[in-house]
Amino acid sequence: MAAHRVGRCMLLQPPRLATCVLFLLLPLLLPCSASSSVITHLPGFHGRLPFHLETGYVGVDEETGTELFYYFVESERSPSTGPVILWLTGGPGCSGFSGVVFEVGPMKYVLEPYNGSLPRLVYNQYSWTQMASILFLDTPVGSGFSYAHDPKGYNVGDISSSLQVVTFLKKWFNDHPRYLSNHFYVGGSSYAGKVIPIIMKFISEVGNPITGSKIDDNFKIPYSHGVGIISDQLYEAAVANCNGDYVTTTNELCAKALNAIDNLMSEVDYGNILDDKCVRATPKPINEVSRSRSLQEDYIRLSEPTVRPTINCFSYRYYLSFLWMNNNLTREALKIKKGTVGEWIRCKTGLPYVQDVASSIKYHFDLTTGGYRALVFSGDHDLILPFLSTQAWIRSLNFSIVDEWRAWHVDGQAAGFTILYANNLTFATVKGGGHTSIETNPKQGFAMGKRWLDNKPL
Repeated sequence: MAAHRVGRCMLLQPPRLATCVLFLLLPLLLPCSASSSVITHLPGFHGRLPFHLETGYVGVDEETGTELFYYFVESERSPSTGPVILWLTGGPGCSGFSGVVFEVGPMKYVLEPYNGSLPRLVYNQYSWTQMASILFLDTPVGSGFSYAHDPKGYNVGDISSSLQVVTFLKKWFNDHPRYLSNHFYVGGSSYAGKVIPIIMKFISEVGNPITGSKIDDNFKIPYSHGVGIISDQLYEAAVANCNGDYVTTTNELCAKALNAIDNLMSEVDYGNILDDKCVRATPKPINEVSRSRSLQEDYIRLSEPTVRPTINCFSYRYYLSFLWMNNNLTREALKIKKGTVGEWIRCKTGLPYVQDVASSIKYHFDLTTGGYRALVFSGDHDLILPFLSTQAWIRSLNFSIVDEWRAWHVDGQAAGFTILYANNLTFATVKGGGHTSIETNPKQGFAMGKRWLDNKPL
């Protein structure tokens, strides 16, 4: 019955996923298995927090003792009636804390040379919590402060981790029933774009989204040619010898061209081709656990010493987060359970995670044709997932155009370009934006998000 009602809600009340969640939650009455704390002060942030912050754990698998950690920031505008957003980050394996301090959350680090003291935090004037309540989640298990008592609990993939997020939402809303009547959206960036439609069969907004299809990688070469990274001759050689497939090489001439192209692309920062190419802010785990398919505490111990990027690098802020998160004062303030996670790593690359959904494009199609609004946006200087890739999979849906390609503006200047398709699907580029464009261009991202959430044209 619950599934039937959710399906009906998708057809009759497409913008109101909260109603769907209500139908989904109440008949199940799952035990909460949750712990939460209200946080009023944080190390490095001067004075009392000017927003309502809650952190906590929700159990999602009793057999393995898996608990997902979350940060919840209540809307600063109208918590009783404003939308609630579940915001997911990429990876897979990146902590939801990235969303809190680097993307749409209410804090950011003060970018200053590290002198041995705790990095400082200040309020983010472009926080989306000015228009919505936001849940930031450490998922899949093993990312951030989420953990499992049984090492087998870390063996998850696209489908199983998505189901755990659904379980999390059921229990969280059962424990926070006052938000059940609010509009509910699911959003995120990068790899989150692949799992969002699986999690709730709903898309509200996705930034530079991965779909898992070959389209994601196939447009890196046309994009690189268009922005001048590779020459006409190399591009023409790839076109002539690779038969339109730049992912799987089928002959020697194609392989030769692609190797030369890879060497040239390696000269720039993939996340934003205009940025300096810098060292990683977070070291890789010592062991490659994806091969062993198991995860234990010593596998995610950090290499020492931590590599420090220079302050001119965009990744310097990630280095500050590593220092801040691994301070005992921070863990005590956030109410982190002792003995559950060793050193915090912003993005763990060694999780035994299985990418078991080949492509999520069909999910996107089913959701948008089912009546759900979607905003998809791409930074136009991203080489990880070029906006050409996103345009291509959106066009593969064969939706008719409602509003032709045009500029959208902030402060009288073009902030990017946008197009509106049938089925309430909006695509937008962010001018000068990188892989997580709301992080690299927060002012433009804030304006875009506010207009879309308020049901206004970009």
